[in-house]
Amino acid sequence: MDAVRTAVMNNRFTAIVEEASAVMYRTAHTTFVKLVQDYQCAVATPEGEIFAYPSQSGVSSFIGVPLQKTIEQLHELGIDEGDCFLTNDPFSTDGLVTHMMDVTMVRPIFVERQLIAFSWGFVHASDIGGAVPGSISPAFTEVFQEGIRIRPVKLYKKGEINEDVRRLLLDNSRIPDDLWGDMKAMLSALQSMDRRFHQLCEAYGRSVVEQGMRDVLSFAEMKARAVIAKIPDGIYEFGDYLEGIEPGQHTYIRCAMRVHGNGVTFDFNGTDPQIPAAYNFVSGDRTHPYTVQAFLYYLLTVEPDAPRNAGLLRAITMHAPRGTVINAEFPAAGGSRVAASTRVYDTLLGCLQQAVKGGLTASGPGMSAVIVLSARDPRSGKRRVSVINPLCGGGGGRAGSDGTDAIDSRSGYLKSVPTEVIEVETVLFVHATRLLEDSYSPGRWRSGAALLMEMENTDAEATMTIRGMNRFSFRPWGVHGGHPGRMAEVVLNPGKDDEEVLERVTVLKLKRGDVLRLITPSGGGFGDPLDRDPDAIRNDMQRGMLSAEAAFKDYGVVFESDGSINYGATEVARAERRSTNAPAAFDMGPERKVYDAIWPDAVRARFATAALQGPKAHRQLLVDAVRKRLTAAGETVTDEALQRAITEETARLSGDSVLH
Repeated sequence: MDAVRTAVMNNRFTAIVEEASAVMYRTAHTTFVKLVQDYQCAVATPEGEIFAYPSQSGVSSFIGVPLQKTIEQLHELGIDEGDCFLTNDPFSTDGLVTHMMDVTMVRPIFVERQLIAFSWGFVHASDIGGAVPGSISPAFTEVFQEGIRIRPVKLYKKGEINEDVRRLLLDNSRIPDDLWGDMKAMLSALQSMDRRFHQLCEAYGRSVVEQGMRDVLSFAEMKARAVIAKIPDGIYEFGDYLEGIEPGQHTYIRCAMRVHGNGVTFDFNGTDPQIPAAYNFVSGDRTHPYTVQAFLYYLLTVEPDAPRNAGLLRAITMHAPRGTVINAEFPAAGGSRVAASTRVYDTLLGCLQQAVKGGLTASGPGMSAVIVLSARDPRSGKRRVSVINPLCGGGGGRAGSDGTDAIDSRSGYLKSVPTEVIEVETVLFVHATRLLEDSYSPGRWRSGAALLMEMENTDAEATMTIRGMNRFSFRPWGVHGGHPGRMAEVVLNPGKDDEEVLERVTVLKLKRGDVLRLITPSGGGFGDPLDRDPDAIRNDMQRGMLSAEAAFKDYGVVFESDGSINYGATEVARAERRSTNAPAAFDMGPERKVYDAIWPDAVRARFATAALQGPKAHRQLLVDAVRKRLTAAGETVTDEALQRAITEETARLSGDSVLH
């Protein structure tokens, strides 16, 4: 590998994909693409390894997304110059598409009549049909409810559009003109990459460019292995819960991270089977960047100059059993798969927190929700589907710094929609979008603040869906003495006679004058709050984000009559409060402590593994039945009690007379 040539090629490749990403961003039609930026493009080798991925705009979580299975199908269809393939099928692409709303295109790049690369892109389509506007409801139980599903097919054949495919897609959308506008933006980006690659080959020669592709992948692999080699060898395990639609429906996600020299393996054995809700996604057989997103971000934090390509994944092995919530099988629903992937992110953070000397971070808010509204367009009178805003919450406290307000590292690429745009393009009037006072989770390094958003429907009716909402039952966890975070809240018509506290929003019908208040979670704190710098506490108070009562209660700060801090008295008060015992590695919160007393982690993992061995038709029913039965008993579940419950509930589901 020639170091200078590799650096030059990496810069040229990066410039090509950054320009293409900017083309998509600037020419898209829907709010979710042009403002929220839920889209991306990249370029891959003929074998399907992405060797250049943008970082300045768009989604950052698909670095190295697997194209290999899809490319096999493209070869079966035949690949010619001018072709462009379209798909949105998670199952046939084996995880290239993570949910059906990510309409995806793959376009071959030929130079001198030789296939040199594939350009790839996707946009999150705001509507592809299905049972609700926006195509996503967390309560959906199978993929058929979520709109049209298209296996890889030629949208363009030798430069000529296939009108049948175009019409098939657009005829199933509630917003065909906007959807096609986004499709054309994606086509422009793919064509931009094609044009720039021809220019690059003309400047350097095709063989040099092809060698450059291989070299930048190898360079990224070297960077990743160097980071992993500094992590102590060992096995680090962690489990967390995804909260389902029904009360008490807690889906267990477990990971064992094994570090071995300059390689790492993530094993998700012990994760629950796929569930009858839209939280499932497909990881496939390869290491999937969406599943190991937290670890990829760690690599790029330590080595920010590493190339952003699939070479980073070569040092990572992943095993996610088929049929689990994170590697689901047909016909699992997956429109709201962001809820599961966010909890997977938290789970990997829990492993990293144990592996990295001194710790890394507390849990983030554990939620990445997106609000979609269907209502009459106030200008045209036509029905319109609009994305209102993504909602995440305050980031967790980190080793050496506080968490970020209203957002966390996992979802930082999602952008907010300005209030003015919401009020112009929809029938909603925004009463408030602000940070919530006293929502910091205490720690030496506190969390970021939660976000409060309050909106009023001004038309006769409107339909709202919110996907990805979570952390209503179990708090984001704190570490090394940091407090756990706050949970999410949803209130319909706060302060009115018909006020109603909602568990979450799936599909909500709004009448004129209805007001919805949403409060996000906030992540956990990092380190003992009694070690927090009093001047940092004073700064939070001066900004109006921390009350004097909370400062005294959580941090032991003592004030003079004029409101200033009495530093001497503060030290005395803190000394009186300090425990001589070392804090627990994790504080999961009181709700999780109660649940863990019934379901120890090891037993819960064995339950998930056992359930996955049962008949596919009964897995979800079996998990629900056993979980409800043993949770209601309120006693610590032993292996014997678990096996007895599984045997009896399996017999009941199968109609076996052994129960009698």
